Amino acid sequence: MKEVWLIDYARTAFSRSRPNQPERDVFGETRGDELLAELLIKFFDGKLADKGIEKKDMDEVSIGVAAGVLENWTYGGKIPLYLAGFPSEVSSFMIDKQCGSAGAGMHTLIMEIMTGFSKCVLTTGFEHMTRVRRRGIEPAIERYMERNSDFYHPEYDMVNATNMLQTAQRLYEEEVPRFTKEDLDKFGVRSHNLTVKNQEAGWFKGEIIPIKGHVPGIVNESMIVDRDIAARKSTVEGVAGLRRISIPFYLEKNGGKKGYVEREGTEEGVITAGNSSPLNAGATVAVLMEAEEAKKRDLEPMARIVSIGWSGVDPRVMGRGPVPATRKALEYAGLSANDINYWEINEAFCIVTLNCMDKFNIPEEKVNVMGGSTAIGHPLGATMIRLTGTLARILKDKKAKYGVATACVGGGQGIATIIENLDV
Repeated sequence: MKEVWLIDYARTAFSRSRPNQPERDVFGETRGDELLAELLIKFFDGKLADKGIEKKDMDEVSIGVAAGVLENWTYGGKIPLYLAGFPSEVSSFMIDKQCGSAGAGMHTLIMEIMTGFSKCVLTTGFEHMTRVRRRGIEPAIERYMERNSDFYHPEYDMVNATNMLQTAQRLYEEEVPRFTKEDLDKFGVRSHNLTVKNQEAGWFKGEIIPIKGHVPGIVNESMIVDRDIAARKSTVEGVAGLRRISIPFYLEKNGGKKGYVEREGTEEGVITAGNSSPLNAGATVAVLMEAEEAKKRDLEPMARIVSIGWSGVDPRVMGRGPVPATRKALEYAGLSANDINYWEINEAFCIVTLNCMDKFNIPEEKVNVMGGSTAIGHPLGATMIRLTGTLARILKDKKAKYGVATACVGGGQGIATIIENLDV
């Protein structure tokens, strides 16, 4: 197998999506494919030009999109590339693995290089959850449930099946008494405060390429968007009072409704906007190269790709996905969780990250140390590249060797990538 290097990475800032008030989204007037195209133009004209890497050098381009419908449909990945001025000879594909879409595209290209079919590739992802918010997905899930009666039961109706909030609520209830709502809220506050701290220190400027948007609420007044919009300083007291947006299952194994109310002090769920990721728009991009090709070009790696992993899980507890996916990647690499210096575990919901930490006995000081998706954001099709690229930068800064980027995936899956800092 050929050795694969991560050569460079960049992203847009992530906006705060507002499907019902699109004028409040700073990217509300920009299509998702246009957002990616703008990122690609600036990436190649700026960072990659200094490295002598051109658009024509790409053997293949992957584009991850979770809701690849309506204007997010990319014509096999070609529309964003043509918008960005790529030559027609560059091959591309669009891939949907929900929250793991960018990661699945990246994994495909990694394997192309490992097997010798490509030398230099571009992996990308985008999502615009203001302009295209999963329309067309819910009816398909409902049809599945209608045809699979064993999947349907009184505790889990069709509405809940389409709602990721409910998978997080169920994971929380399944893991009782390991976690409390206060644990979730504290982790969400940690995510916001770390993100704001590192925004103010300028750390994210090393990965964000500024893109033109508009002033929130004033679509005719442009502004440069160079920081993640959703992040804000938070307190546990403030987050604790946020509206609860999930519905309990009252699992019988934990005492049913009576047991739940005794534990939680309420009949309401535990998931809130303070302990889960917001809706976002954004795009990500990274260059991968076969190591020998990079050496010929006198290029240094951000990181070496060590291993990849994926897994399916019960869709009712989608948030378990990172655990078996990471375990698979670790086993392939011949590593253990103790060998990993830093982790980027996607905070689609804080319970997902906390559960993964619990299962691998990972200390908090190794996880999402610059902030997490609760604050940074989670534009579904773009996130796995963000996790991997941010992680590579962390390993460099901390002079650490191994890192894991992992996420749960809608529909009941997990995805993971292990990288190595070759400077250590």
